[in-house]
Amino acid sequence: TWVLVSAHRMKRPWAGQVEKPPEEHIPRYDPGNPLCPGNTRANGKLVRSWFPLNSGTFKQVFHTYVFENDFPALQPDAPDPGSDQHPLFQSKAARGVCKVMCFHPWSDVTLPLMKMHEVVKVIDKWAGLVEELGATYPWVQIFENKGAMMGCSNPHPHCQVWASNFLPNEPALSDRCQRSYYQKHGEPMLQQYARQEAERKERVVVESPDWLAVVPYWATWPYQTLLLPRRHVLRITDLTTEEREGLADIMRRLLTKYDNLFEISFPYSMGWHGAPTGPHLKEDNSHWQLHAHYYPPLLRSAMVKKFMVGYEMLAQEQRDLTPEQAAEKLRNLPEEHYKNRENQEKGGKEKEDGGK
Repeated sequence: TWVLVSAHRMKRPWAGQVEKPPEEHIPRYDPGNPLCPGNTRANGKLVRSWFPLNSGTFKQVFHTYVFENDFPALQPDAPDPGSDQHPLFQSKAARGVCKVMCFHPWSDVTLPLMKMHEVVKVIDKWAGLVEELGATYPWVQIFENKGAMMGCSNPHPHCQVWASNFLPNEPALSDRCQRSYYQKHGEPMLQQYARQEAERKERVVVESPDWLAVVPYWATWPYQTLLLPRRHVLRITDLTTEEREGLADIMRRLLTKYDNLFEISFPYSMGWHGAPTGPHLKEDNSHWQLHAHYYPPLLRSAMVKKFMVGYEMLAQEQRDLTPEQAAEKLRNLPEEHYKNRENQEKGGKEKEDGGK
């Protein structure tokens, strides 16, 4: 597919829809939030406490919290719709499971504000769920919708994991394209792509010895990024301990830059793609390369997002700044989170006032 790049359109005046900025003062614990420890979920079940709330042993007992989605889009016992012989009216049974995974006990701590060892715990749990569900299901989709602008119904930091008995449209397309490229060139497409981007540098946002985050050459969303391992890796379960620690570090760096762009908790949809699982575990998937997509909607400010409408829906995707411009803006942002900087400045001012 092709993308229409119209960088000059950033100059046009805007009198359209303006979004409400994300809530910056989310309470650490909300007794009415069904994702907070000790509260009751929609199905009446209790969210077990993740750690003794009144103790000082948080670091020792921290872990993620996973439970079955109370309103699942997929169910393991979905009925078979039956067959229809007409080619325009095909249907099949869609079966699977949907889980919710909370990253942290506190509602005001998002991934870029978490400590390194805490983010590693998240990655380890992602890998564990792919291993568990992928033993049966062909596809396990990890995804996070962050922010009300992306349809997130709860501000508590969390993601979802859906496992299905079929290969969904996007992974199926990715599988087909990567396989075709591998057959022609004898190398995984995204591994070669990562090497090219590392050499060119112009679209690199953050990098490390094991990981690379770029605004992809084919990006459609304004500040879209692609996160890639440098080594050939099929699935998140294949990452070494060192690579998981490196992933935690580069995720925090990337997401900090996102938040610093407009100094808000940056909304996005993200997700992991890796080689199919279930019956595909026994197949040769050498054409695959593990990667994560980040799709943030914001364009001009914290209140103006990109609308994929009209031409984008009816003709082809169009973007309002070049991938190189977007990468440069993100790359030049500090890696210290603006909230940490504000807290330090506030603490310094209080210390200064106290000394007067």
